[in-house]
Amino acid sequence: MSKFNIEKYWQSEIDSHLLSAQKTRDIMLDNFSKALDLCANAIKSGNKIMFFGNGGSAADAQHLATELTVRFIENRQPIAAIALTTDTSTLTAAGNDFGFEHIFSRQIEAIGKAGDIAIAISTSGKSPNIIKALEMARDKDIITIGMSGRDGGEMHPLCDNMMIIPSDITSRIQEMHILLGHMLCGGLEQKLNLS
Repeated sequence: MSKFNIEKYWQSEIDSHLLSAQKTRDIMLDNFSKALDLCANAIKSGNKIMFFGNGGSAADAQHLATELTVRFIENRQPIAAIALTTDTSTLTAAGNDFGFEHIFSRQIEAIGKAGDIAIAISTSGKSPNIIKALEMARDKDIITIGMSGRDGGEMHPLCDNMMIIPSDITSRIQEMHILLGHMLCGGLEQKLNLS
């Protein structure tokens, strides 16, 4: 077993992150711009943004919804957003009564309305509960945005716009997701010009 080299590990991880950021920068502008416009137009029309994902992506969903409802950089009016990952009673009841694959779709069925935004966050794009939620959103004429990695998995045909991180490494995909999520929050603050 080789000895752990902290300096080599440090440099390798930072280099990998920077490479993912560079690749994302080189290909993502149009998709990010479309996502920002879709979200801004929905909020201007009195709609809301719903974020959802599993595991680390669930944490990102909660994080980003909070940045919008409270504040990101500017002190301004709140932006209507919710994470579908935080209500333990709803999650456990839906999982128990209908199955884990319905924990997000049931909430979208209950509170989603036409013109809302559903932002699905999944590094693989293959989670059944993410796919079911996007299908429900489509049925309700909700605008769908996917944040994924690798090849986008099964989300691609269910999303009006996809931001697929050009990486196969889960941690790098997650890092770029939170970067794009922060940029979305900052962009909305500027585009909506809320005081």
